[in-house]
Amino acid sequence: MGEIRAICISEQRGTKKYEIAQAEFKEEWGIVGDAHAGQWHRQVSLLSLEKIDAFRSRGADIEYGAFGENLVVEGFDLVALPVGSRLQAGDVLLEVTQIGKECHSHCEIYERMGECIMPKEGIFARVLHGGKIKKGDKIERVAESVKSTYTAAGRRTYTAAVITLSDKGYAGEREDKSGPMAQQMLLEAGYEVAEIFILPDEQKMLEQELIRLADQKQVDLILTTGGTGFSKRDITPEATIAVCDRMARGISEAIRSYSMTITKRAMLSRAESGIRKETLIVNLPGSPKAVREALTYILPELGHGIGILRGTEGECARK
Repeated sequence: MGEIRAICISEQRGTKKYEIAQAEFKEEWGIVGDAHAGQWHRQVSLLSLEKIDAFRSRGADIEYGAFGENLVVEGFDLVALPVGSRLQAGDVLLEVTQIGKECHSHCEIYERMGECIMPKEGIFARVLHGGKIKKGDKIERVAESVKSTYTAAGRRTYTAAVITLSDKGYAGEREDKSGPMAQQMLLEAGYEVAEIFILPDEQKMLEQELIRLADQKQVDLILTTGGTGFSKRDITPEATIAVCDRMARGISEAIRSYSMTITKRAMLSRAESGIRKETLIVNLPGSPKAVREALTYILPELGHGIGILRGTEGECARK
């Protein structure tokens, strides 16, 4: 059980938030009157009072809202909450959607103190049920809804993201069909696809997105398409290896083995698979046909592996 110590809003993005005594939270929107409200995944931002006080102890003279936070919460180590956690204050129900955020431009606090705690200590949520919250209200973590997190068959609904690596696709010179093919097959298999986008064949850019999706969005599965061949611009395997804590090469070996029954050129794939924290990352080929073939072969088994990784299923030793 925690307590709301401050509520802060701003009418325009890029301006400092200021404290208010009470706020109205609108379902699937955010705080009424706040510039960051909208139909997206970062409707409400939260920061722990304890983290703010620790920052103040280093000589920072700051007011609530200075980090861009909507809610200052006492009694919770917010960044320890997994994505999907639910917090309730009165009638308002929030669902955690992201841990931390990228800092694209340094704020006034960073310029003054040399650091800002929001990128590492802040969390973000969407509003599942609206209502009003006032300063001093209690806030607690509540159980997830079985309806929204499990399929009719009783299996947890896993989240996924799809990244296509293509210089021409990123520049708009070629239509990407491999990413949408992966997305369609994931949806048919019961996954929730959180994001799908195209990147150029740039290793650092791919590494940053893999880290963001695994650490901040905490998706269960990331599929990449393209960038696994012999071209000097094919850097997907290198980026995957760089961000993974452990490799899961059996998955890529299985794809190559199966694909060899279709074309001997499958031996030229350098695709990798690995694990970052509790997220599985799998490299797929760049053509929609090859994506369909690979996912048809491996997708039925990935759910069990993700379940073991997440601690929701037992080990797979055969009797």
